[in-house]
Amino acid sequence: MDTLNPRTDLTNLTTAVDAIRAEVGNVIVGQHQTVDLLLTALLADGHVLIEGVPGVAKTLTAKLLAKTMSVGFSRIQFTPDLMPSDVLGTSVFMPKTGDFSFRQGPIFSNLVLIDEINRAPAKTQAALFEVMEERQVTNDGVTYRLDEPFMVLATQNPIEQEGTYRLPEAQLDRFLFKIVVGYPSPAEEIDILRGHHQRRNLADAVDAVRSVLDAGQLSALRAQVHQIHVDDNLFGYIAQIVQATRSSKSLYLGASPRASVALLNSAKALATLRGRDFITPEDVQELAAPVLRHRVLLTPEREMEGGTADEVITQLAQKIDVPR
Repeated sequence: MDTLNPRTDLTNLTTAVDAIRAEVGNVIVGQHQTVDLLLTALLADGHVLIEGVPGVAKTLTAKLLAKTMSVGFSRIQFTPDLMPSDVLGTSVFMPKTGDFSFRQGPIFSNLVLIDEINRAPAKTQAALFEVMEERQVTNDGVTYRLDEPFMVLATQNPIEQEGTYRLPEAQLDRFLFKIVVGYPSPAEEIDILRGHHQRRNLADAVDAVRSVLDAGQLSALRAQVHQIHVDDNLFGYIAQIVQATRSSKSLYLGASPRASVALLNSAKALATLRGRDFITPEDVQELAAPVLRHRVLLTPEREMEGGTADEVITQLAQKIDVPR
């Protein structure tokens, strides 16, 4: 296949993606993989969980992505006393009419940033199940559809455990990716310091980020992603990787069929980011960990040995014959 002459014209998509990278790069130093995964999730119409220690710009990166699009944006700070109605909305009595009117909560937006998602209790976590999967909220027997696009960007701190609640597997499974943000390299940290020294106010730099896409343009780009070619042998390759998690002796819980669909959709989106109208085994391999790491559980024995989900996923993928 000729990558220089794709069957699907990806010029508009490539231009938009490059513009978003440039706008985010004006503020954020490094984190190229994180930004690419966020863009992949955006094109694949999926939600993202971003995990990292405090101070690595998780929230800032999510806010910058939102600013590059002319769509609705809301931010919800999860706390132990947060109630489901604080997120979804609630019925309010209207004295003039004598009826109840539904007042929409902050989840009714296009890009929703949930800060420290693991700080809310199980009742509030469960409130996200329907809205993340079905893009709707049911209140008093009435269903309210959310406008497209709808994307949840959630952050969590993996170190601090006091006052936090473990996310249910059912909710984790609704995230397309779990992105792990690490520390910057020494050279990147020097660039961060230099940038803070040269600009007087970070808020001004964030405000200077311009919008690149609107909802209609994003919908058109997502339509192009759906047209990406997938060879039959790659369907089998994806299925084998996911099924391997269910039979691994290192894993107590394997990935669901939703993981297979997520791996396929994200591989198609990643291919378009790379300027191709077809996916390759390398696309699948690159996305296996972000798609699967939060959908599997290690056995106690493997945990005691110091193993990680990423290591097990990599080992399983290496055992499967790569289609050519």
